[in-house]
Amino acid sequence: MIFAIPCYMATVARSAPLQETLVEGAQFQEIVQRSRSLIQKILLSIPDTHKSCIHTQTLQLVSSENAKLVMMASTIGIPSAPLLSENLPLETNLKRMSEGLQLLRSLLSAIFPRLENKDKVIGLMADIRDLVVQINKMLKMAQAEAVVQPSPTPMALRLPGQYDVQVAAHLTLVQLQSFGQDTVRCLRRLDQSNDEETES
Repeated sequence: MIFAIPCYMATVARSAPLQETLVEGAQFQEIVQRSRSLIQKILLSIPDTHKSCIHTQTLQLVSSENAKLVMMASTIGIPSAPLLSENLPLETNLKRMSEGLQLLRSLLSAIFPRLENKDKVIGLMADIRDLVVQINKMLKMAQAEAVVQPSPTPMALRLPGQYDVQVAAHLTLVQLQSFGQDTVRCLRRLDQSNDEETES
C-alpha cells in the first residue's frame, strides 16, 4: 500500500496531459461541435414533443409537481440516468453520457407505440441515436483500450392504462431535459472554441 499511492498519482499525472492533447485535437473538437449542435436540437425539440403527446393538464414540463411523481416512476419501472459532473474524468463522463442517452432512448422506444402522436417522439429518438454515435466516437478516442459498448436492454415498463403511458412519457422527457442540460455543460467544457471566443 505504501507504494500504491505514489504510483497511482504518477499515473494520473501522466494521463492528464494526454487527455488535454486529445481534447485539443481537430478531430475531437469537430465531434464536440457536432455533439453540441445535436444536444441543442434535442433540448429545443423537447417542449414541442411534450406538447404533442402529453394531454393531461397536470403534467407540465416545468413544474414543482414533478417531484411528487417519483413513486409513480418507481412503480412504472423508470430508472434514473447516471449523474454527470464537470469534475469527473473525461472517459467517465463520456461513458455516462452514452449510457444515459441510450437509457432515455430505450424508455422512449418502450413508450411511443402507446402514444397517439408519435412523429415528434420518433424524430427525437433519431436525434438521440445520432448524438450517441458522436459521444461513442469521443469515448473510443479517450479510452486507452478498445472497449465494446454494451447494447441497451429493452425496457419492460408497467403501463396498464393510458394515464400511466402519459406519466411515463412525461417523466422521460423531464429527465431527458435535465440530463441534456448537464450534457450541454460537460460538452461546453470540452469545446476549445469557447476559450478562443473568451480571449478575443
